[in-house]
Amino acid sequence: MTTTWIDGEMLAFDLETTGIDKFEDVPVSFALVWFEDHQIIRSRAELVNPEREIPDGAAAVHGISTERAMAEGMAMSDAVDEVASALLDASRRGVPVVGFNLQYDLTMIDARLKAMGRPGLLAAGWKGPVLDPLVIERKLFSDRKRSRLSDVCERYGVINEAAHDASGDAIASVRVLEAQTVKFRRLLATDLVRMTEAQWEWHQGWAEGMHDYRLRQFGDGLLPDEFDWPIAGEKLFGV
Repeated sequence: MTTTWIDGEMLAFDLETTGIDKFEDVPVSFALVWFEDHQIIRSRAELVNPEREIPDGAAAVHGISTERAMAEGMAMSDAVDEVASALLDASRRGVPVVGFNLQYDLTMIDARLKAMGRPGLLAAGWKGPVLDPLVIERKLFSDRKRSRLSDVCERYGVINEAAHDASGDAIASVRVLEAQTVKFRRLLATDLVRMTEAQWEWHQGWAEGMHDYRLRQFGDGLLPDEFDWPIAGEKLFGV
C-alpha cells in the first residue's frame, strides 16, 4: 500500500492565550500531540502561568481563570522552552507541525523566546515543515467567508471533543487535515517541503486579497507582518 505524508508522523500544536495579539499576549496553556499513521502516540498538555491577569473575554472562551493558571500553571519560561524544543526536534527530523492558524501560535512562541532574550525559532534552526488546515481551506474554498475551526470542522463532519481546549483543537486540526486530503487527493501529490512552500504562496494570495478588501471597506489594510508566514515578522520564504 502506497503511503504519503498524511500517513506519517505529525506534531499537532495549539495554544490557549490571554488574547489575540500574537506579539504581546501570552500562552495560558499548550498542547503537543504526536501522531503516527493517524493514531495519537503521545501527548503533552499543560497550563501555563501567564504572569499577568487573564482578561475576562479570553477566560470566557477557554475557561482558564487567572487564579487557576497562576496556581497550577508551569513557569512561562519552562513552557516556552518545552514547546520550542518540541518544534525544533520535529523540524530536525522533517516532521510537520500541524495546527489551525499556526501563524498565531508559532509567532507567539517566537515572540516569547525573543522576550526572554533567546533566539527566535528561525534563528534557532526551525524551518518547518508546516501543515495548516486554515491556509489550505482558504485556498480550497476561497469564496467561503467563515473559516473558523468550528466552521471547518462542521464542513467536514469532524467532531471537536473539546473546542477551545488546546488538546481538543490540536487533535481537531489533524482530523480536518485528514478530511481535506480525502476530499482533495491532489494535496498529497507533493512532498512536505513543497507543500510548506505552497502554503506560503497561498497565504500570500489570501493576505493580498484581504488587504485590498479592508482598504476598500474600512480604509486600513493588513499590517506588513501579516503577510509573513508561518511566523509573522520573520521570512521563512521570500524577501
